[in-house]
Amino acid sequence: MRVRTTAATAALLLAALSACGGGDDDKPAEKPPTSSPGEPTSSGDPTGGGEPSSGEPSGGGEGGEGLALGSSAQTTGDGGTGVLEITPDTVVFVKEGSGETAENGLFAVVTMKDKAMTAVAADEPAPISGGGWTWMAPDGEMIGWDSGNSTNVTLDKYSGADPVQPGAYQWRSQVFDLTPAQAKGGTLIYIDGENKAHRWQMPSADSGPNVAEVKKQLQP
Repeated sequence: MRVRTTAATAALLLAALSACGGGDDDKPAEKPPTSSPGEPTSSGDPTGGGEPSSGEPSGGGEGGEGLALGSSAQTTGDGGTGVLEITPDTVVFVKEGSGETAENGLFAVVTMKDKAMTAVAADEPAPISGGGWTWMAPDGEMIGWDSGNSTNVTLDKYSGADPVQPGAYQWRSQVFDLTPAQAKGGTLIYIDGENKAHRWQMPSADSGPNVAEVKKQLQP
């Protein structure tokens, strides 16, 4: 009887072990991750963010390299009133003009078109206010409108001096008495009614559409 009981007990233990078996082999496999560790996520900005640089030069603004002859600048009128579109278009270099001889060697005669761009009249600031025109030589020296004999040179067509009325324009001119060195590669500078500087790089030889007409008007 004892032998049979022992055999039965062993059989029961074996059956229990078989029912509970399988161990780790019966566990379901873990799902792989949806992304690999360290995989970058899209930020929507391939450049890495930040404000893009326009790369646009300052042009004729204060501290800029200067516009080309014939280019226009939007300028504030005297006393901050109105807007003038100013376009220097012709430069002529002569030793004599209007019966005067350049004290320093050459007159640089620059003509420009001033057009009113708003519904109010606008004018250039007077030099006494610190505005208006100057010539900057290549070495940085500033030459004013009243240099040498420049104030004695006049051009009838390019002598506008009144406020420019809305929708209208005037032809004006500026004359500088320069040495030959000051005339080569100079910069024309205009200070408007908000004390902002506008610059134009000046050619070293006669240039512009009205060279022949300007030379004719400079004859005595």
